Amino acid sequence: MRIDKFLNCVNITKRRAISEDMCKSGVVSINDAVVKPAKHVKAGDIITIKYLSRILKYEILEIPSTKTIPKTMQSKYVKEL
Repeated sequence: MRIDKFLNCVNITKRRAISEDMCKSGVVSINDAVVKPAKHVKAGDIITIKYLSRILKYEILEIPSTKTIPKTMQSKYVKEL
């Protein structure tokens, strides 16, 4: 699954366009490497998002099989570090 779709699917961002813009502007990294929106993710990857005031890190536990998941199921797919 692409990183922009994954961020939207697991409710880290509200829209895929936002995820795509974040990747294009260089604030999203996977395993300490800045990535483009089309980069594929896999279980075990560490996603780093650099906001203006903070840095958030997530570990991918599982890739969702559906397009969207309920916000209550987010902890099944990602773990905030």
